Amino acid sequence: MRLKQIAVMSLLSGMLMGCSLTPKNADRPIIDVAFSTPLATDFRSEIAIARYSELLYRTNLTDEQKAQLFYDRGVLFDSLGLSTLARIDFNRTLTLKPDLPEVYNFLGIHHTLLQQYDKAYEMFDAVIELKPEHEYVFLNRGIALYYGERPQLALQDFNAFLEMAPSDPYRVIWRYLAEKEVDTKLAVENLKQAATLLDNSKWAYQLVALFSGQLTEAKFLAGLEENVETEQHYAERLCEAYFYLAKLHLAAGNKRSAEDYFKLSLSTNVHEFVEYKYARLELELLYAQS
Repeated sequence: MRLKQIAVMSLLSGMLMGCSLTPKNADRPIIDVAFSTPLATDFRSEIAIARYSELLYRTNLTDEQKAQLFYDRGVLFDSLGLSTLARIDFNRTLTLKPDLPEVYNFLGIHHTLLQQYDKAYEMFDAVIELKPEHEYVFLNRGIALYYGERPQLALQDFNAFLEMAPSDPYRVIWRYLAEKEVDTKLAVENLKQAATLLDNSKWAYQLVALFSGQLTEAKFLAGLEENVETEQHYAERLCEAYFYLAKLHLAAGNKRSAEDYFKLSLSTNVHEFVEYKYARLELELLYAQS
């Protein structure tokens, strides 16, 4: 699922004119999985970064123009997985223009990934204060609360997020992940109820069917190539599929299989996806327990 916190980059136009099912075979290495070619770095992003950097050397820029440059470059750094460089640019942006909700949203995600949850909550609260209608902040703050072991509060955000688009399978899954930490039985009931509002012809519906026990892992894996149009599309699908399979195995206590699936999700190099970002955090949490 692509992170919706990314705004359209505007610099060049303005200045240059993803119930828990228990696998039958207990914690065993996964086999017979599909692979995609890891996504390569987009050379256009690298060129844009170089161009933005050149423009920042100009002495006649206003603070607002500099802020936009740092923000746009930070977005590109983030899309390439260069998180430290992205955070530096986002913080520079706030120094120059402290009223951009998208920057706080990005920083909230970064603090979540660093397990700095209190700072993450502050960032997301700032987004809501500046832009109450910002839809995806409820997903991102919900995820921070989920990993910060506050499932009840996470559930509130996921419910709000789901209400905005009840036919979105990804929203259904994240609501389920938080709710099962509060009340597993109710989570399963709500998952099945939510499934009735979804379009079962869409691939992401398979995720809900998988978590509700209506689809086996083998059948889920067998259907990953259906209606795939490009290599990028395939990599994105595998990134999501392996992350959620990992969560399924983790809930069943199969840590070894979960670890393998998280690694497979990371192997796709789909840096912009929620599933890619949090697969790395999941591995860190797994390693901390061992």
